[in-house]
Amino acid sequence: MIGTVRILGSGTSQGIPMIACGCEVCHSSDPRDKRLRASILLELNGANYCVDAGPDFRYQLLREGVTHLEGILFTHEHKDHVAGLDDVRAFNFFTKKPINVYCSQRVDTALRREFHYIFDEKDYPGIPKLNLISIDKNPFDLDGIPVLPIEVMHYKLPVLGFRIGNFAYITDAKTVSEEERAKIKNVDILIVNALHKFPHISHFNLEEALAFIDDVQPKQVFLTHISHLFGKHEDILTELPENVSLLYDGMKFEFEF
Repeated sequence: MIGTVRILGSGTSQGIPMIACGCEVCHSSDPRDKRLRASILLELNGANYCVDAGPDFRYQLLREGVTHLEGILFTHEHKDHVAGLDDVRAFNFFTKKPINVYCSQRVDTALRREFHYIFDEKDYPGIPKLNLISIDKNPFDLDGIPVLPIEVMHYKLPVLGFRIGNFAYITDAKTVSEEERAKIKNVDILIVNALHKFPHISHFNLEEALAFIDDVQPKQVFLTHISHLFGKHEDILTELPENVSLLYDGMKFEFEF
C-alpha cells in the first residue's frame, strides 16, 4: 500500500524566521527557508495522522487543507512538539468523537499537567476530547497499520521516532543505541534531525547526522529540525551527499507500507 507524507514543519523550536533575528537566513526570500516547528502529516488508507502538534499546528493544518484527523503520535513532551494540542477540538466538533493520541506514559503525564483543563472532572464545554493510548518502544497497531517505535535520546530525554513500512521519522536525536538503529537499517526513506553544523548538547549536528546515516544505510534521507544557524536551504544542499536532501515546509512524497 502507498502512504503519503506531508511536511507540516521542518524547523527547530524557534522556527525560521526567528523572532528579532536579522540574519540572512531569517530574511531570505526563498520560501524553503520559512520553517515552522517540526511536524508531519501521514495519510494512510484514507486516514490522517499527525506526528506532533506544536505551536504552529492550527496554521499548518489550515495551510494543508486538512479536513479530518484520526490521530496524533507524539515523539516527546517539549512545547515545540505538543503546544498546539488544544486545536484538535475543531475535529471533535465536526466528528463528535475523541481524537486518538498515541504517546509514552511520560508524555501522558506532561499532557495532563500542561492541558489540565482537558482532563478536569467538570468537563467544561468545548474542550478537546482525547483518547490517550499508551505506547513505548514496542510495536503497536495504528488502526490496523503496524508501527515500530524507535527510541532515541535527546540529551537525557527519551524521544520516540516511528517506522511505518519502509519510511522512518526521527527528530530531536543526539544518540541512538545499536538496538534502536537496527530497527531502521536499510529503510527506503528516512527523515532525521540535523540542527546545524557545530556541536549541540541534545541534537545531531550535520556531521553526526551524516555518520548516523552512513551507519543505518537508508536509500533516501531528508534532514529536518533545521536551525537558522545552519544556513540557507540552497547553500546547504551543495554540501550534502547525493542521497541526502533537506525538507521544506509543504513538501510531499509517497512511501510503501
